[in-house]
Amino acid sequence: MHKDFFIYQAQTTKFAAGFEVEKAVGNYIYGTDGRRYLDFVAGVSANTLGHSHPKVVNAIKEQADKYLHVMVYGEYAQEKPIALCKLLAEATPDPLQVTYLVNSGAEAIDGSLKLAKRYTGREEIISFKNSYHGNTHGALSVSGNENHKREFRPLLPMVTFIEFNDEKEFDKITDKTACVLLETIQGAAGFLVPDPGYLIKLKQRCEEVGALLILDEIQPGFGRTGKLFSFEHFGIVPDILVMGKGMGGGVPVGAFMSSRKIMETLSHSPKLGHVTTFGGNPLIAAASYATLKEVLESGLMEEVDEKEKLFRELLVHPKIKNINGKGLMLAVNLGAPEYTLEVAKKCMDRGLIVFWQLYRNEYLRISPPLTLSLDEIREGCRIILEILDEN
Repeated sequence: MHKDFFIYQAQTTKFAAGFEVEKAVGNYIYGTDGRRYLDFVAGVSANTLGHSHPKVVNAIKEQADKYLHVMVYGEYAQEKPIALCKLLAEATPDPLQVTYLVNSGAEAIDGSLKLAKRYTGREEIISFKNSYHGNTHGALSVSGNENHKREFRPLLPMVTFIEFNDEKEFDKITDKTACVLLETIQGAAGFLVPDPGYLIKLKQRCEEVGALLILDEIQPGFGRTGKLFSFEHFGIVPDILVMGKGMGGGVPVGAFMSSRKIMETLSHSPKLGHVTTFGGNPLIAAASYATLKEVLESGLMEEVDEKEKLFRELLVHPKIKNINGKGLMLAVNLGAPEYTLEVAKKCMDRGLIVFWQLYRNEYLRISPPLTLSLDEIREGCRIILEILDEN
């Protein structure tokens, strides 16, 4: 299997681990080597409830016994997609009312940009330096790291990038701006959190000039920061909310959400303003509904603050420069990319899965399932600290 992986499956780096997976249950991944590995990454924030959560698996099985794909998105009324959208509406503040279900976070970003342009009649997009929104052409166009974009130009025109947490740049948001797109917590840049009051002032500026505020909650959403969506910590509500990753509990899904007034503009002039064959797939919607219901009802979100506090109390070491992030979305600065990659490899050797940040490789990613126990946090941190002591 290891050999065929490198021969037949396209790679994204020159140093993929090629780790052979036997099964994954709870907060552990089991290898074909007979060992189990404590998971501090959760498939890069995707496995909100750990691996193979029984409620998610059962929802998939029950739906599979009824029907799979039956029609292109938006034509037939199907139980699970409707239930998912209704529960999202009930769980989020006004004016967020209507959800468009798609296949990935990146597609949701593309759809949200189209929606903002269609609603405002404007063409200019404001995004942020060092932002990451995905790798489709549209999502890549509004991502703020040139090293990851240069070889794929030309990309979307009329995109301006401003500095995160710098209010002096708000004057670049004008009456020509269709939307301002922002990760509520910047992910690939090292889990950077907005300064106090920053998002409130940003929303005010958007309202002054008639631009829509799009918040990318693909990574911090679904309870990872102790709220269903992290914008709830900062006193604002976006005009358009984008979600993905942890939404599906381990299956591929994305969505964008807005008011009925804004969203309905995709239905006419032209019709099919955004269309997707498999968006709202009933199997995926069943898994997503089960995930959302469990996140809302299990009490896991109420445990996030305590778990974050324990991580921060334990991960104290001369080689740790600082820890960014919020909740179970933490980036541990080890000072140098080469050293961080070495530590990640040694953690894997000792049965702990950690990873590195996309743009800032000196940061060690910790984004475990919400189901991680306090004892598992202690065990994983013990491994990290032992490796830091030895190297």
